[in-house]
Amino acid sequence: MSIDTATVGQLLELNRTMTLKLLNEISQFDDPQSALAYRPGPERAHIAWQIMHIAITEELFATDRLRKTPSNLSDWFPLFQKGSIADQNIPTVETIQSVLEESRANLLNTISQISEAEMEQIPEGLQERGWTNQMALQIVCWHEPHHQGQAHLLLNSWKTEQ
Repeated sequence: MSIDTATVGQLLELNRTMTLKLLNEISQFDDPQSALAYRPGPERAHIAWQIMHIAITEELFATDRLRKTPSNLSDWFPLFQKGSIADQNIPTVETIQSVLEESRANLLNTISQISEAEMEQIPEGLQERGWTNQMALQIVCWHEPHHQGQAHLLLNSWKTEQ
């Protein structure tokens, strides 16, 4: 059974609602940058990294893995892609919201171009991993809640320390 792109869009919408709810909560604090910078230990990912990683991973899927097209967000790739180490440069809530919005629009556009007949094909950008379009869409649907949950746990830890 193949996953359909309409269902993927609905799952992504639900996931994003929860991420934006978390980000909105942070924006209400007296010092949102303090919360965004919270990390569980040295060189570990802070809240801002977790959320930006969601956005940048979606952008990479949209512009490199599922299809090959230029990205306006490529300056962010080295800072927030898999394997990067979170530094002390913490994007603002507004910047994070903007990057989330742009990368999601790009991802949805890319997903809309995948036909039912292409679901079992392995796109060029995923040849090394051997992932079909269907597997890639399943991973994308799993990825945001995974990192949103980590950001949520970090936020709860930050709040207990205040």
